[in-house]
Amino acid sequence: MKRRTCFMSRADGMTYAPKGKPKPVCEKGDFVFSAIALDHGHIYGMCNGLIEAGGVLKSVYDPDPKKVEAFCKAYPGVKVASCEQEILDDKEVMMVAGAAVTSERAALGMRVMDSGKDYFTDKAPFTTLEQLEMAKKKVKETNKKYMVYYSERLHVESAIFAGQLIKDGAIGRVMQVIGLGPHRLNAPYRPAWFFEREKYGGILCDIGSHQVEQYLYFADVKDATVVKSHIANFAHPQYPELEDFGEALLVGDNGATNYFRVDWFTPDGLGTWGDGRTLILGTKGYIELRKYTDVGRENTSDHVYLVDQQKEYHFDVRGKVGYPFFGELILDCLNRTENAMTQEHAFKAAELCLKAQAQAVRLDTSNFDK
Repeated sequence: MKRRTCFMSRADGMTYAPKGKPKPVCEKGDFVFSAIALDHGHIYGMCNGLIEAGGVLKSVYDPDPKKVEAFCKAYPGVKVASCEQEILDDKEVMMVAGAAVTSERAALGMRVMDSGKDYFTDKAPFTTLEQLEMAKKKVKETNKKYMVYYSERLHVESAIFAGQLIKDGAIGRVMQVIGLGPHRLNAPYRPAWFFEREKYGGILCDIGSHQVEQYLYFADVKDATVVKSHIANFAHPQYPELEDFGEALLVGDNGATNYFRVDWFTPDGLGTWGDGRTLILGTKGYIELRKYTDVGRENTSDHVYLVDQQKEYHFDVRGKVGYPFFGELILDCLNRTENAMTQEHAFKAAELCLKAQAQAVRLDTSNFDK
């Protein structure tokens, strides 16, 4: 694996870490957090959001000194802990943010919650339903949070703006959400675990988790059934455990449906890591999100298209909405509330993508190149 030194790259989703404007919700020192496990670059986006909302990043631990060195360059003044236990024993630390290898995230969460701290993990939070059940029991036992960084909604201003439009009734009741989540593979820069099915969990579990979470949120769905799902490896035989394509169809408890497609086929000609789009159909209109680029027109993020009963609209919301989730999460931790995201919602999104992955039919691609 080649190493990248930049953790703010629009070209690579693994190193894409949005930065917003500082908007503290607490006094300095009221909310102290640390970072453990730097296996995925999303840890930078997680820390950026918490710091901008008033959190104080105290310490970091990872067994790889090169990862720690890069992290300390991004966050000067952070203390390097000698081991994980040093952070877990620190009574001042209220939350641990972690981006471990996907299959190891649940175990880290158990240790964090057992130490009396809230846990904030990168998506996907689990690779098995057994891990999910273990986390549910531990949350109930400790009364601590197991919160998840579903970044493609929480750290995307166009998605946040769309949520506000829906809440205001701009398109009526949501009937369907279609999510398209293409990603650039950048294989030489990926760690070995990324290509090991047992460790990354499968494509529907991994990047599909974003799509399931935003569907639940936009369509006000509390539970859903996975009707059908597919996975495939169309073009990467050198990585036999990689799934480079996945899709699923879900039906919610209120009748609203969801189709999503995720893949690792972003072409080199695109100016960002993926042309992520979301189409939200309502009874009185529809919304399209062009999250990271507006192809052929502007290589800028956060374009929202709305059609209602009166007219057509285009909103460029980049830099105008902010990322309220992080401040809400800090206040939830301080006040023991659930305004940023309920624990039930975080776990339900994880459950559904795990079920979609477990029941997925592998497409026969043996004749694809013939």
